[in-house]
Amino acid sequence: MDELRFKSSLTPEEVEKNFEDVDFFAGVMEGLQEALAHSQGRTTDAIVRKRSLPVVNVAEIRESLSMTQKDFAAVLGVSRRTVEAWESGRSNPTPTAKKLMFLIQGDHSLIDRL
Repeated sequence: MDELRFKSSLTPEEVEKNFEDVDFFAGVMEGLQEALAHSQGRTTDAIVRKRSLPVVNVAEIRESLSMTQKDFAAVLGVSRRTVEAWESGRSNPTPTAKKLMFLIQGDHSLIDRL
């Protein structure tokens, strides 16, 4: 694997100096403690964002487009077996796939752009 490189107007020494007083481990620990407190119902000063994913009925969306599982899978960039598993409830679409299908459900013309 290639070595990671970034471009900066700062010298490596200046970058190092900018971070010399930063305790990354402490920051991660603080975040984990806030997450734990939140999950236990304790109030913290942390900003909490809840992501809600749309509920999608894969078969209903596909059928409303008059598409086969194979064609719908090709549009979504997954296999036909994946679409079949979603429709039968054996597995769930990824968050990205759910969002994409939700958008397609609202605007069928998006199919032509994918």
